Amino acid sequence: MPSSNPLNPPLAEGIRRLGFRKWYERELLSSHAHMALAVLAAVAMLASFEAFNGASAGEKLLNTAFVVLTGGVTLWALNRYVYLLMHAEELANQANCPRCHAYGQLRLSERPARRDREQRPHLVPVCCRRCAFEWDMDDGDGNEAAP
Repeated sequence: MPSSNPLNPPLAEGIRRLGFRKWYERELLSSHAHMALAVLAAVAMLASFEAFNGASAGEKLLNTAFVVLTGGVTLWALNRYVYLLMHAEELANQANCPRCHAYGQLRLSERPARRDREQRPHLVPVCCRRCAFEWDMDDGDGNEAAP
């Protein structure tokens, strides 16, 4: 299932289009962009608190709405930051070839993945470019279940 966000494609699509290392790099960059957004939203929230001093009743109501909005954006961005970072790290830990120990030098395999529907439904079949060993990477929840 294609991802709705072109900057964060699912693992299989990302490996097919970009290769694992580029996919991983983009996943980390997106994660850190969310962290920067969280910091900026938190600064905006603090600035809204500062604007309460000497404000009229209407301005205080507007500042309260802005505090709630920026607080929500901060929490969402932090949640997304942690999800993307942990997802990328979990998959990076599986990117070592079990046979030759090459890191990130993989491509999608032609064979179907082992499908244990109840236990591990998001297996992505990969193949080492160096020694042609095939294994399955567990994509966890996949991007479609991301917050």
